[in-house]
Amino acid sequence: MKRGRVRPVVAIDGPAGAGKSTVTRRVAEALGYTVVDTGALYRTVALACQRADVSWSDERGVGEIAAELALEDRLRMFQEQGRTRVVLHGEDVSDAIRTQEMGRGASLVSALPAVRAALLELQRQLGREGGVVLEGRDIGSVVFPDAEAKFFLTASAEVRAERRRAELEAAGQAVDLQQVLEEVRERDRRDSERPIAPLKRAPDAILIDSSHLTIDEAVKEIVRRVREVAGAEPGSEGGEAR
Repeated sequence: MKRGRVRPVVAIDGPAGAGKSTVTRRVAEALGYTVVDTGALYRTVALACQRADVSWSDERGVGEIAAELALEDRLRMFQEQGRTRVVLHGEDVSDAIRTQEMGRGASLVSALPAVRAALLELQRQLGREGGVVLEGRDIGSVVFPDAEAKFFLTASAEVRAERRRAELEAAGQAVDLQQVLEEVRERDRRDSERPIAPLKRAPDAILIDSSHLTIDEAVKEIVRRVREVAGAEPGSEGGEAR
């Protein structure tokens, strides 16, 4: 355990559609930890840019907006009934940031160095004391390289596309499965090939392939391993679960 932390930092990285948000929430609930939804931060930056009529490719403009949001009270995040709520300038934008469009925007703005620099310290402040679960694409490799418990949660592109299709249809959006699959693959390519903080499994992260696991099974495995780390029990080193 790192000096000053009573409980570990739990980092859950992985590609879009792997179930990170759901698993992260359930793991936090089981452990009594706090969720820091880093993906929501980037989605909120994308939404703020759209509302300000700033292109997601305008690094200077997007960076300025991200820096503003990093200031105290501009953006708040909290848990309510098992869900992460996000408040932007006093407005609850929790639903507005969860659209497919904001997902694409988040992928684009998160690749900009100015944006990552603006939000990096904010993320570290939120998790510095431990007892938190953070999910994203570079938590274990960049944001918290010293996290005591690191996981890389993934699934096949086909499984992730089907999950995303079901999620969108449940929200009332009609989508084509093949189109969703193509978007999943394209996002994987963008996230893996971007020059700044690409999607990458940290060398010491435990691989959890959820292609053939239920949410309950994935959560149970992660919670078991975090408790091993917190208790300094044998078996907390890296490994693989399928």
